[in-house]
Amino acid sequence: MNSREFRRRGKEMVDFVADYLEGIEGRQVYPDVQPGYLRPLVPTSAPEEPDTFEDIINDVEKIIMPGAASPACTELETVMMDWLGKMLKLPEAFLAGEAGEGGGVIQGSASEATLMALLAARTKVTRRLQAASPGLTQGAIMEKLVAYSSDQAHSSVERAGLIGGVKLKAIPSDGKFAMRGSALQEALERDKAEGLIPFFVVATLGTTSCCSFDNLLEVGPVCNKEDMWLHIDAAYAGSSFICPEFRHLLNGVEFADSFNFNPHKWLLVNFDCSAMWVKNRTDLIGAFKLDPLYLKHSHQDSGLITDYRHWQLPLGRRFRSLKMWFVFRMYGIKGLQAYIRKHIQLAHEFEHLLHQDPRFEICAEVTLGLVCFRLKGSNKLNEALLERINSAKKIHLVPCHLKGKFVLRFAICSRTVESTHVRLAWDHISQLASDLLRAEKE
Repeated sequence: MNSREFRRRGKEMVDFVADYLEGIEGRQVYPDVQPGYLRPLVPTSAPEEPDTFEDIINDVEKIIMPGAASPACTELETVMMDWLGKMLKLPEAFLAGEAGEGGGVIQGSASEATLMALLAARTKVTRRLQAASPGLTQGAIMEKLVAYSSDQAHSSVERAGLIGGVKLKAIPSDGKFAMRGSALQEALERDKAEGLIPFFVVATLGTTSCCSFDNLLEVGPVCNKEDMWLHIDAAYAGSSFICPEFRHLLNGVEFADSFNFNPHKWLLVNFDCSAMWVKNRTDLIGAFKLDPLYLKHSHQDSGLITDYRHWQLPLGRRFRSLKMWFVFRMYGIKGLQAYIRKHIQLAHEFEHLLHQDPRFEICAEVTLGLVCFRLKGSNKLNEALLERINSAKKIHLVPCHLKGKFVLRFAICSRTVESTHVRLAWDHISQLASDLLRAEKE
């Protein structure tokens, strides 16, 4: 949708809302649809090719409005999470379907998803241990619980441990900045020997620093053998898994208890929209379910509906699945795949430009849309280069440390980015590097 069409459609939406407000007295106060009404009205998967804007708006009136904000809000979310799960080719166990034990929920961020998974895992292991030893107190268990993640994991994982009141230990990553099964197993054996209780592991697919991938095919079996909850955080990289050529990066997801990525990062859905799936929804619901009278409803014990307030931290929630529905239909699966592929191709274009300049080195494998690079030389030199780049305010780069090296990160992330932008950025970086090296010699 270009700017001209966006203006036109925006005005149409204002009219749509105004017409709704003017005619609101003619609408029902309470929907008369039955639980599950929405699923038969929409396809079982996202369209391959784009739908027209007119068709989507017509469906809003036909499909969404009869269910008002609720149950339409809940039911569309369940279906959209199944659509997205199928796009990723997630195992069937993660999908809600007609009567599945798993399912998806939209969280506000990957940070929330990690915290929810940790708290659910904490409750599950506590109840299991107390069932085996009724005299065991929650406090006695809590002080021994320990969770694990790679030393490359996002700081939000450490924060989840702090909020959850459990120890979190970092597993040293290998030469490719990945957590390996052997390193995890070694840490587990050491901690169990000290009387600790390993219960939760976060595996990262596409780390923030350099987009490295923990080895799921090694880590997963370790978690299953040790009866630990495995949560997968693919906040950025997860969007690429809709492309068949990148789906192998998700191999091993079958070992996980929960999986999360952010469509608001790289799948054209506006913030906030963090997609989280669980294999067994009762593990999640069981940790947070409370039912005061003012939140009860007639179908809550029927098994026919999903109460997402039990799947998240806040009780209230927005109609976030509506924007997923629009994006998936406006682009179609093929359009979304083309968008991802274009960004990755542009990242490789930048990588190629770096290879042609012997002053620079690439510091991590370029897999998706992130390129980690630096000038050959000291950390101080690269800190000075970053200062010049960001002070010029033509582009903005965020650094990281990789094995003691100060590294610059070039991320392809704009919806409208083109090859010309990549080359302009490279010319700018190259010129600033030349200026810096000249000044260093003087």
